[in-house]
Amino acid sequence: MNSRERVRAAIQHQVPDRVPLDLGGTSVTGIVATACARLRRALGLEEHPPRVFDPFLMLAEVEDDLRLLLGIDTVPLRLPTNRFGIRNAGWKPWRLWDGTEVLIPGKFNVTEAENGDLLAYPRGDTSLPPSARMPRGGFYFDAIVRQEPIDEDRLDPDEWVEGMFSIYAEEDLRYLEARADYLYRNTEWSIVGHLSGGAFGDISYVPAVGLPHPRGIRDPLEWYVAHASHPEYIRGIFERQCEIALRNLELLWQAVGSRMDVIYVSGTDFGTQDRLFISPDLYRELYKPFHRRLNDWIHSHTTWKVFYHSCGAIAELLDDLIDAGVDIINPIQTSARGMDPAPLKALYGDRLVFWGGGVDTQRTLPFGTPVQVYEEVCERIRIFSEGGGYVFNPVHNIQDNVPAENLLAMFQAVMDMAASPW
Repeated sequence: MNSRERVRAAIQHQVPDRVPLDLGGTSVTGIVATACARLRRALGLEEHPPRVFDPFLMLAEVEDDLRLLLGIDTVPLRLPTNRFGIRNAGWKPWRLWDGTEVLIPGKFNVTEAENGDLLAYPRGDTSLPPSARMPRGGFYFDAIVRQEPIDEDRLDPDEWVEGMFSIYAEEDLRYLEARADYLYRNTEWSIVGHLSGGAFGDISYVPAVGLPHPRGIRDPLEWYVAHASHPEYIRGIFERQCEIALRNLELLWQAVGSRMDVIYVSGTDFGTQDRLFISPDLYRELYKPFHRRLNDWIHSHTTWKVFYHSCGAIAELLDDLIDAGVDIINPIQTSARGMDPAPLKALYGDRLVFWGGGVDTQRTLPFGTPVQVYEEVCERIRIFSEGGGYVFNPVHNIQDNVPAENLLAMFQAVMDMAASPW
């Protein structure tokens, strides 16, 4: 099988010739720039500064030579604009705290705070208040809450959505169309698309680091409280967001069609390490109707499989997510309560595609030995790959502190398992 055939088999719950491998297919299955540079060096690839397509998380573009060498089966299809509202173009050199040389978008600008922290700005405009902070010596940016005084009796959902989500512009659609056509005709990789506006309540977007003057509830803590105190406000935001997302789905299908295999719809985290952020009842009341509307449209009008990301202990929500039309769940945070691989595969393996969970990124990958990494990867592939329905990726993005030898052990285990009967 080639990569496209392999992924298509896996997401159809068929057994491919080997487990498909994803690295960088989405913004939640990627690798940070420092780790990417370390991996390229360890593999003997040409050393040059990685391009940082997501400066907030410092995620690197996975280049074609790395994709080919490791046998990665996926390639992303996304707009060339990051969450700061800056186009990923006009690349310029930048140096991270550990000395790693990278390239960042030309209009991404930072200043240094009095304590040495780095401050980033919406749309790169340093005349505005900063929207994110990277602590001195840190790995990536934290959002700065810029919530203006609000009148709780006059909360306006339209005001919250304005500027945050919009219908694809003609320029965006032509870019996606041309990029999808090039990837489909000139490569054998499986194309993973990203939907603009589908992630209801994604907490990483609530502070709105790309908006000059975000309006409404923007403090993450107050946002969660508002689910109980102002549910109609939250529902109104989701309603308007859903209208935009449905239109974007229609436009995206017209532009890309069946060249794309998977659509990454939502990155909203519903779980903490040991419990849900919200109750199942509140999920069913506020989120599930909107998830179902988007997913029903996708299943009725396209050939795509629906990809949802949620960290944490979400076992209590899996039946609801399936009922709402989710095909693929990521990342399977195996260190969280109730997220043990074997029981999850036994209960849901015929109804959910598991994408990720291949090695623990909280403990084993950064702090284990290469032998421990290798053994855990082999065990996870044996569990998740039975009967198909599995795409390998670690639990979430590969972080800065992962030794090169552990990365090599992880990919060696994937390759060795590909050559052995599971």
